[in-house]
Amino acid sequence: MNTIFNVSPKDGTVVGIGAPTIPLDEKLGTQGARFKTAELNWIGRVDALVNIVFLWKTSPVKTFADAQKLESTLSGTGVGSTVSIYPTVMNNVLGTKFKLVMGYKGSNEAMLAVERGEVEGHSTSWTALKIAHPDWLRDASVAILVQFALKRHAELPDVPTAVELARNEEERAILSAIMNATEVGTAFFTTPGVPADRLTALRRAFDASMKDAELLADAQRINVGISPLAGEDLQRLVADVSQLPPALLDKVRAAYTVHHAN
Repeated sequence: MNTIFNVSPKDGTVVGIGAPTIPLDEKLGTQGARFKTAELNWIGRVDALVNIVFLWKTSPVKTFADAQKLESTLSGTGVGSTVSIYPTVMNNVLGTKFKLVMGYKGSNEAMLAVERGEVEGHSTSWTALKIAHPDWLRDASVAILVQFALKRHAELPDVPTAVELARNEEERAILSAIMNATEVGTAFFTTPGVPADRLTALRRAFDASMKDAELLADAQRINVGISPLAGEDLQRLVADVSQLPPALLDKVRAAYTVHHAN
């Protein structure tokens, strides 16, 4: 992100893809973030990135309400990833008792830890779960407690969104601000300062790709969702995140903070 923002040639030849939470990382002053996401030129989004928390069938925690009463362990990867951010937010805002066991190398290893019984569950993207373990879904080996999204994913109509679980307006505002990241999703961007005609050419080429029969067939074969958002709409979405009011931002920052038990 820093390289594309600060160093790469500003002619549309360098295209990047980043974590969907980068607009928030910038606003929260996350360590090492030296970029302004609203000044990047956004080309288009392939799909929203809906994350979930799931627990193994042997866990006493079967529902979100259970997770507010009983402690449960989740395998974690990096501190800045949505894998750890979302459960932390749930603990801080909605009073769940998720305990993150960190240090797993990526989601596959973290999911293996669930199967081995090292931890009770994991937070990852819906796509990652259904691609890696369609058998778990088929055999009802896991319970999906919550989805981190502004609206319910078409494939998860019975799983509540984090926003729906808010108990008052303040919680709803904090969670909505954080869930905006899911809408940014898997998105492509280029440097600031790209000539307008080149940016338009990139955006329209992206839109055309998202309708390409071969691409759609490939996506279906590997079970990857396509729900595109045009660059202009994506640019507005990122701008919304960058204009969060300071008071709300402070509450979001508090929601992100990991509290270590003594």
